[in-house]
Amino acid sequence: MPTKISRITTQKKSKQRYNIYLVEGEKDKYAFSVDEAILVEFGLRKGLELDDETIDLLIKKDTIQKSYLLAINYLSYRMRSQKEIHNYLVEKEVDPEHITIIIKRLTKEGLINDKQFAESFTITRINTTSKGPQLVKRELIEKGVAPAIADEAVTLYTYDTQLEKAMKWVNKKISSSKKESFQKKVEQLRMTLMQKGFTSDVIGEVLLQIVDNRDDSAEWDSLVYQGEKLVRKFAPKKSGYELKMKVKEGLYRKGFQVDLINRFIDEELVEEE
Repeated sequence: MPTKISRITTQKKSKQRYNIYLVEGEKDKYAFSVDEAILVEFGLRKGLELDDETIDLLIKKDTIQKSYLLAINYLSYRMRSQKEIHNYLVEKEVDPEHITIIIKRLTKEGLINDKQFAESFTITRINTTSKGPQLVKRELIEKGVAPAIADEAVTLYTYDTQLEKAMKWVNKKISSSKKESFQKKVEQLRMTLMQKGFTSDVIGEVLLQIVDNRDDSAEWDSLVYQGEKLVRKFAPKKSGYELKMKVKEGLYRKGFQVDLINRFIDEELVEEE
């Protein structure tokens, strides 16, 4: 049975929400509340008649609107992929039917666009991290971006940009690395660059430049450091030839060159016999 709106009041805590009161006998009674957008869409006003079907529709529309505003707030911090929005609304226990409606609306309004999201995400990663394009692509796919869109987005990560970023990171690591053999450092750098998602051609070029600029004096210092550690380790139980072989084997395992190892043995262990 239709009933009339007796009055409409603004909520104290939210000026964009309105309380709807309906006539009940000689009095009015609070019935439900709606967002300002719903109030305007349906032209709600004092004296307007509402039937039960319309009231149910108003409540449903308002429920969707509240969830829509949750998504808008979530988007206000940064761009999101469609999957991120979907998962967020699921966490907020939004009705699955309503999630579909909200995502369609956000897409239509241009607030969800996985292509733009992927491009923005890639640019941000280039500017703020040392991650390579393959890792960025993997992150995009994990966020629900289609592989084809992710592939296109990471083309923004040019070869020159990769090379500059990888070289900067490698030079920093080389200068602060422990006293290990050059070969071991190179292999560690190779593995880490692969894990960071740089392409194989970029990794190859970076390591080639590192090899060309290797510091032989630093390599010798590292070998002496590691060699002396091995001597201290084995000297209490080994001596002479056995000590030399143990130290030689240990340095070889650590990636040092044979000629440098022999030099260390000849120069540093000559008195150990």
